[in-house]
Amino acid sequence: MVAALKELIEQLPPELQREVEDFARFLLERRKKKEGYIMRQDWAGALSKYKARYSSLELQKKALEWRGD
Repeated sequence: MVAALKELIEQLPPELQREVEDFARFLLERRKKKEGYIMRQDWAGALSKYKARYSSLELQKKALEWRGD
């Protein structure tokens, strides 16, 4: 596969070869970020003031609405 990929890239004009290189670097960087990602939980309890007003399902729907999703 590596040889076939190299052959394909070599057929591209230089400016497109640079784009392929940039994209490959982007993919590698994105992968590094995912591997080191730790889920934040500083939001825990942020909606507790609404628990008497909404059921958990209603609160989930409201949270999506508030976020704009």
